[in-house]
Amino acid sequence: MVAGVRIGPPGPAPVPGPARSRRRFVVHGIVQGVGFRPFVHALATELGLAGAVHNDSGGVVAEVEGTPAAVAAFAARLRTEPPPLAVVERVLETPVPPCGGSGFRIDASARSSADRTLAAPDVATCDDCLAELRDPADRRYRHPFLTCTHCGPRFTITTDLPYDRANTTMAGFPMCAACAREYRDPTDRRFHAQPIACPDCGPRLEFVAPAGEPVTGTEPALAAARRLLAGGGVLAVKGLGGYHLACRAGDDAAVVRLRERKRRGAKPFAVLVRDLATVERLTVVDESAARLLTDRARPIVLLPRRTGAGEVADAVAPGNPDLGVLLPYTPLHHLLLGDGPDGPGPAALVLTSGNLGGEPIVADDDEALTRLAGLADGWLRHDRPIHVPCDDSVLRVVDGEVVPVRRSRGYAPLPVTLPVSVPPTLAVGADLKNACAVGSGRRAWLSGHIGDMDDLATWQAATAAERHLEHLTGVRPQRLVADAHPGYRSRAWAHERAAGRPVDTVQHHHAHVAALMAEHGYDGSTPIVGMAFDGTGYGTDGAVWGGEVLVADYAGFDRFAHLGYVPLAGGDASVHRPYRMALAHLAAAGVAWDDDLPPVAACPGRELVALAHQLRTGLGCVPTSSMGRLFDAVASLAGVRHVVDFEAQAAIELEAQARRAPPGEQGYRFGVVDGEPVVADPGPVVRAVVEDVRAGVPAGVIGARFHAAVADLVVVLARRLRAERGLIAVGLTGGVFQNALLLSATGRALAADGFTVLRHRLVPPNDGGLALGQLLVASLVSETAPGTR
Repeated sequence: MVAGVRIGPPGPAPVPGPARSRRRFVVHGIVQGVGFRPFVHALATELGLAGAVHNDSGGVVAEVEGTPAAVAAFAARLRTEPPPLAVVERVLETPVPPCGGSGFRIDASARSSADRTLAAPDVATCDDCLAELRDPADRRYRHPFLTCTHCGPRFTITTDLPYDRANTTMAGFPMCAACAREYRDPTDRRFHAQPIACPDCGPRLEFVAPAGEPVTGTEPALAAARRLLAGGGVLAVKGLGGYHLACRAGDDAAVVRLRERKRRGAKPFAVLVRDLATVERLTVVDESAARLLTDRARPIVLLPRRTGAGEVADAVAPGNPDLGVLLPYTPLHHLLLGDGPDGPGPAALVLTSGNLGGEPIVADDDEALTRLAGLADGWLRHDRPIHVPCDDSVLRVVDGEVVPVRRSRGYAPLPVTLPVSVPPTLAVGADLKNACAVGSGRRAWLSGHIGDMDDLATWQAATAAERHLEHLTGVRPQRLVADAHPGYRSRAWAHERAAGRPVDTVQHHHAHVAALMAEHGYDGSTPIVGMAFDGTGYGTDGAVWGGEVLVADYAGFDRFAHLGYVPLAGGDASVHRPYRMALAHLAAAGVAWDDDLPPVAACPGRELVALAHQLRTGLGCVPTSSMGRLFDAVASLAGVRHVVDFEAQAAIELEAQARRAPPGEQGYRFGVVDGEPVVADPGPVVRAVVEDVRAGVPAGVIGARFHAAVADLVVVLARRLRAERGLIAVGLTGGVFQNALLLSATGRALAADGFTVLRHRLVPPNDGGLALGQLLVASLVSETAPGTR
């Protein structure tokens, strides 16, 4: 008996002697929704073994009986030859008495009180299914929902474990006779494929316009949607993890219209591209990027843009050096882009989350009709419910290494293996780019991207995501952990969810460094040097930190150095108007606000007077050491960007110009003021930038020199810590290190100087990875004096 389920049949008494052997295998890892039971069935049949296999809520359980040599071969190949989508973490193997019998079967799933198995992420459509999609002789020809054991929806349709059709949103679609035969056939690619579907048993596609009757049926609905796109309309498309808004990427008017409706400002859109050849016409694609684009997760990949590519309008990513591109990952995507009865499809579509800026992605059909009204001109939807909303993942490649920017579809809910064991804990992340996490033992599970915690819809999405994580993982948190910022909405959400459980807090930049340590397997016995550069984080002194050099382990940190403080006047006003930060840095550097300087000219006269008063008196000011705000200031000083529509816009545009301009021999250098902590004085850099501006040096050269100066500062401070404390591991974390130019220059310079460079590879360097660090810090130490050893 295993978890109350009979594996072997009753009847024959145990068979004595060494001629037969029987063993039980309990397999843990990603072993459900990946064809593992069919694999076990095929392997046992090939080896002439009797027995059975079934799912339970902890993994896959198999018992096999046969000759000792065949059982030993089964044990070896179970571990070394799993299906492509499976990840075998461990196999528990125990002998059981032989009981005879013949044949091998797949038994009904069972529930157990053991560990919960790992839920599989959604997987892009495989080549075999695509061949069927394009084959007029195949019964699934042009079926928008074809899938098999090796591809299709997983996490977003899973309602419970074990992973069976009854525990997915496909439960409402009874299999037709043909699908049922394939499902039961051990030789078929769809043997025990839970989302199996065909035109006869559904799901079904329909097109909905704001007025008029729905257009039903695959071909009529597709034709209506493609006509809308061809006419310059905006289409809401229901995908795996939610609705997207789409328009033709080469239609400048349509892109501008979508941008205005979504209130997106100049924030770049992602582009869904027909094939890799088209991607190569639009962007620079190296081998690493090609692998990432065609990976089964199919993320959005940020790639350097090529100039003059007509398939994408300038309005898609104005002022941005990169273009976010992704390849189709569902049959519906292929049908929208490919050739059809109505002729050829578009080469590229803008594909952006179905929401207003900052809100969570819309996944419910009724909600889509209301929340996306006014944004979309029509809806292409289907009747398979989405249980878990999940936005697209975003990654980039720097020096051949993957850097996550947003970890979501295709990666959630895969766990991160922890270097140390933690008690059951819920970490709620930060306010921007929120993702929460639960952890227990040596695993942490991060939610998909949730959004910015600034409205009720995001709170509700965070609550639903956290509940589902707990349900799938079986983790029942005993404590919660939040950012130390007293005004963060995520912290308030944690207290609302606590129900009497303790809520701990972790300093923002300490959590960044801890997340990086966890990714790289550091157990905390030795500290690392953490360069934590971002826009904002609440400091232990009440200031806004963001240019921090921390000597950190999980138990605490020393603030070895930081960027020199300047006043942040008016809070968000200075974030949205970089000219204010430029003026603050000019004042701190002792540079007069002369009219020839771009930020002075950009600031309205009355605001200039009021800002001068604020900086002089400290009224409405808080000190900040933010490296992100310094990037804003330099962008304004160089005349690149004075007002932003989205986070980091000024820094992105400065990087864009810097990539195209060599810095030359002349460079900038930060001042380094000894003390506890050491202060990196930006004044000399600001004064040097002003000299270059007045000398007519191009903005790109100024940007290149500034990036080089920041990279040089990191190396200078790392050398001091190596000399003083013998530390050689240097971590680069925080949102500023999403900057490809800076990350590459800094990483290369540190490596050339003999340092071990730690960069993010599993979770984003921005606040989307913060929850992982919060888990480690809060679980291993109770910080009675946060931010100190």
